[in-house]
Amino acid sequence: MGIAGPPPPGSAVPPPIARLAGGSAVAVWRNELGGTTFLLPGARYAKWAPAGSGLDLAAEGERLAWAAGLGARVPRVLDAGEDDSGSWLVTAALRGRSAADQHWLSRPDRAVHAIGRGLRALHDALPVGDCPFDWSVPERLARARARGLAPEPALENAPPVDRLVVCHGDACAPNTLLTDDGAWSGHVDLSTLGVADRWADLAAAAWSAELNYGRDLTGQLLAAYGVRPDEERLDYYRRLWHAT
Repeated sequence: MGIAGPPPPGSAVPPPIARLAGGSAVAVWRNELGGTTFLLPGARYAKWAPAGSGLDLAAEGERLAWAAGLGARVPRVLDAGEDDSGSWLVTAALRGRSAADQHWLSRPDRAVHAIGRGLRALHDALPVGDCPFDWSVPERLARARARGLAPEPALENAPPVDRLVVCHGDACAPNTLLTDDGAWSGHVDLSTLGVADRWADLAAAAWSAELNYGRDLTGQLLAAYGVRPDEERLDYYRRLWHAT
C-alpha cells in the first residue's frame, strides 16, 4: 500500500481520462491504492482506478447520487464507466478547497471547527431509515476479512451504539472542503458512506485532524460537532479504523 498525497508533477494521464478531458487533465491527488484524481476542463474532476486496484468507483457513484438527491453537499455525478484498463468517475467540482490544503494547515483551529460543523451537517441531513448502504461494525469487519486482513478479536465487542447516522465513511481533513472564509462547503470521497454509529466518523475525523495539523484537536472538533468526548468510543473506533 502506498501513501496518499499529491502525485508527482507530470504524472501520466490514462487514455480514458485524456478522452474525457478533451484537452488537458492535471493529476491532483493519488490515494493509497494507486487511484488518481484529475482536474478536467469545465470545473470537473475525474477519479481513475486502475484495473486490479480494488477501488470500486461504481459504489462511490451510487452513494454520491443517493446523497446528492437528498440535498447533501457532495459532488454531482456527471459520467462513469470502465474498460479493460480501469474505471472512472467524473463529478462536478464543489466550491472551496481541502481542509488539508496548505492554506488551512496554517489555520488549524478554524479548520477543525469547520470540519466538526460540516460533519454534523452531513449527519443531520441524510435519513438513516432510507439509506441502503451499511458501514456498521459487522460489515466493516466482514469486508476486512474478505480482503485478507485479520482484525483483532476484541473488535467484535463494539460499544453500544450512541446514535445511528449516515456516516461519511472517510471523514478526514482532505475529504472536507472549506471556503476561504472558513465555512464548510462540502464533502468528497464517499465510497464507504453508510449507516453506522456517529462515533465511527468522529473518531476518524479527530485522528485525521491530529495527523494533518500536528496536535490533538479532538476537543475542539467534538465541541464544533456538538458532543462531549467519549473516550471509550473514540478509542474503539480509532482501532477499528486502523484495522479495516
